[in-house]
Amino acid sequence: MENEGETVVGTSEDKKRRPVYLRGINNLMYLGWSEGFHDAGVTVIDNNGDIVFASHSERFSGNKNDKYIGKYLSGFVDANWGNNIVHKAFFEKPLLKKTRQLYAGQLETFISPRPLAWKPDSTQYHHKSHAAAAFQTSDFTESATVVIDSIGEWDCTTIWKTGYKDSKATYKKVYSEKYPNSIGLWYSALTKYVGLRPLDEEYIFMGMAAFGHLDKTCVKKLKALLELTNNHRGIPAGYLDYPNEVIAASAQHVLEEKLFKIFELARTYSDNICYGGGVALNCVANTKLQLLHNNLWIMPNPGDAGGSLGAAALAYGGKINWKTPFLGRDIDASSTPEHIAQEVVEELLKNGVVGIAHGRSEFGPRALGNRSLLADPRGKDAKDRINTIKKRQKFRPFAPVIREENAHEYFEIHSKDGSSPYMSFVYDGLKKDCPAILHKDNTARVQTVPWNSPSIIRTILDLWYEETGCPLLLNTSLNIRGKPMVDTCNDAHAFEMQYGVKVVY
Repeated sequence: MENEGETVVGTSEDKKRRPVYLRGINNLMYLGWSEGFHDAGVTVIDNNGDIVFASHSERFSGNKNDKYIGKYLSGFVDANWGNNIVHKAFFEKPLLKKTRQLYAGQLETFISPRPLAWKPDSTQYHHKSHAAAAFQTSDFTESATVVIDSIGEWDCTTIWKTGYKDSKATYKKVYSEKYPNSIGLWYSALTKYVGLRPLDEEYIFMGMAAFGHLDKTCVKKLKALLELTNNHRGIPAGYLDYPNEVIAASAQHVLEEKLFKIFELARTYSDNICYGGGVALNCVANTKLQLLHNNLWIMPNPGDAGGSLGAAALAYGGKINWKTPFLGRDIDASSTPEHIAQEVVEELLKNGVVGIAHGRSEFGPRALGNRSLLADPRGKDAKDRINTIKKRQKFRPFAPVIREENAHEYFEIHSKDGSSPYMSFVYDGLKKDCPAILHKDNTARVQTVPWNSPSIIRTILDLWYEETGCPLLLNTSLNIRGKPMVDTCNDAHAFEMQYGVKVVY
């Protein structure tokens, strides 16, 4: 993949030509990065607490879920901010992690380390980086922060009492479940057991649950796996003699039951709860947690790439100004947003499907309108058509993107402010006129878009509403199967050539 758009600090005229997000960087920068397990990422924060840049290694290398920081990403960061970076923070403790790898018998991993992309000025604890990404981007001045993932150095589940003292974030770990007792490893092992890719397709396993039913004996076996077994080594063939959909439905039940207990414990430390770690991507469980805990903030990129933000946040020390997930590389169009939106809507009206690649790419696993494949949600064949284009399983749902002020007409949204900007939750559908975006259980992973969104998706939705009276579109990620989301113009062109779908960029 080309390192498109790389800019080197040069003359004053060079700086004028640089994208807006690369200007005015004559201040101190804090770099955080994550790599070595899966989904490596980088975040740069300035001394005002603003996120200057954040992205995934995969978007630069072209290797989905790339676990290392490659030369294109490190070169891009060094060229644009290297002279201003005063602190480089790695998201975990490599030596402590080695002790767990030795204990776990991961000898090949233990004896063949790969050098880090940068020499760190500090190393943070893995779960503390996740906690910082969640807490320091929240609006809370104090909270209980829950972190649940596959594994850090040794921690797999933690609760932190978090707050600020003299404007600096403070962390006290008050609860821990350590390896091999891991909810994340258990869920990933089950993902693999049903024939899906672990550390990648857990969201498909979650979606599969809607097609199954709860089986009490299966639940009992799943609880035994979670509580008594080292799931790092996988699940023996034949242990679960049930249809995959029943395993998925029963696993979702066990997961939620476990999460409820952890969050009830967290609630004893604060009414405000922040949540991070890879398990926080389970939007079905998140929705039930939201019903029980009104003051809940889930960082939109809670996995390992998001841990890079946490490492940078810990180096910076104070509150991070989370404003938008659009933090990656820019595709700066020569025409106006209105003209681009017009082109998108015309293609939707003509062919029912179109790609959009505009502005800065999303930081996180979900396409939120800047790198999206959009479709008219009203037709009965829209879902099957997109599944065919992307070669996806037919049971998988698609997300609706909707104008925030119209969301209550179509979905039973129960967040405090009626918004759901990051696809972190699922809500019941209230209408049947857009069947393409409703799952088997009549839910949808909703993305609401406010009037002042920085993404072009709002301009597209407004024009689509004017033309059709429909305030929503089907939205899925713009990517070639097995590849990361589109990041550059070259990527967008490759998608267009691969699938014969027009991409406006």
